[in-house]
Amino acid sequence: MAADKALVAVTCTAPTNIAVIKYWGKRDEKLILPINSSLSVTLHQNQLKTTTTAAISRDFKEDRIWLNGKEEDVGHPRLQSCLREIRRLARKRRSGSEGDSVPLSYKVHIASVNDFPTAAGLASSAAGYACLVYTLAQLYGVESELSEVARQGSGSACRSMLGGFVQWLMGERPDGKDSIAQQVAPESHWPELRVLVLVVSAERKPVGSTAGMQTSVETSSLLKFRAESVVPGRMAEMAQCIKERDFEGFGQLTMKDSNQFHATCLDTFPPICYLNDTSRQIISLVHCFNAHYGKTKVAYTFDAGPNAVIFTLEDTVDEFVAVIKQIFPPEVNGDKFLKGLPVEPVELSEELKSALPMEPCPGGIRYIIATQVGPGPQVLQDPQQHLLGPDGLPQPAS
Repeated sequence: MAADKALVAVTCTAPTNIAVIKYWGKRDEKLILPINSSLSVTLHQNQLKTTTTAAISRDFKEDRIWLNGKEEDVGHPRLQSCLREIRRLARKRRSGSEGDSVPLSYKVHIASVNDFPTAAGLASSAAGYACLVYTLAQLYGVESELSEVARQGSGSACRSMLGGFVQWLMGERPDGKDSIAQQVAPESHWPELRVLVLVVSAERKPVGSTAGMQTSVETSSLLKFRAESVVPGRMAEMAQCIKERDFEGFGQLTMKDSNQFHATCLDTFPPICYLNDTSRQIISLVHCFNAHYGKTKVAYTFDAGPNAVIFTLEDTVDEFVAVIKQIFPPEVNGDKFLKGLPVEPVELSEELKSALPMEPCPGGIRYIIATQVGPGPQVLQDPQQHLLGPDGLPQPAS
């Protein structure tokens, strides 16, 4: 925490996560309580993260927030839920003793930046709200169950409060106190696991997740069946595959669950189609690659958008990236096509090339982010990294 005259600021980072057992549908819109449990993998913040600075000062006249440099409405109901809840927990913890704590009556300024596209199906709201809640908690000295607070900003944000492999228990209580995130295994558990984010489109999605889910809950009988009859078994099976580091089981279940989630979107009325032609080509490519080797070496999953997330093991990354480049040759940005962890170029065998089912589609994939499983939110100790200046306004990007 940095004190600058009357200004107290703290800066944190938080990860995004990708669900391998999907969350889709709420039983309570206000508290964001899901109709089924879900399980996700936290991605490493070296490649994908949100950074947030929160500052308080007696000089601030009102609460304010800036996202990616642009001032946004601080009155947004979900943002207000998180702010209100953190201040309530801070008040409860202090119960009258101000001591060296920051005064709760002071207004807060918040600045947040994503280093990846917002609202393009890359779980930006999960990282954003996890970071907001974690940063505010650090600022106000709150140490309670924070995943329950983050959930009230964005459901999947509760899973970004922890690293590694994380389950969000749907819970049963109407007040949502048991709808929280729990770590299934830490990020160190499966060091060989790798993740490739294939960015097909960085555009905003046509139907936002909140509206999409609501329509699905109202109209899809398949979604109801999925939540009640399919997901409970899959949660147990997925946790077991992770525990045993069984990639074959993990990969197959990840793909099946992604496909079923998108089937419930199609079963929604009117139907919702998050995948596009490139997404479907990626699905076909993965199945051909696996068939060529006679086992599951790569697995895809798609959230509410066309971007693919590919899981594979370290020894397969280089070859599969070469396959992607073969089918989706980069149009111009050859040097910027690959971001994140280093990937070595490899020559593909003729047998593999002839097993690939499609003609090249230049520019179908905009870029690839190579990453791995990572830890939960972190505090940045260096005051140089604050996004707000001593005046409490966003710093110009350096």
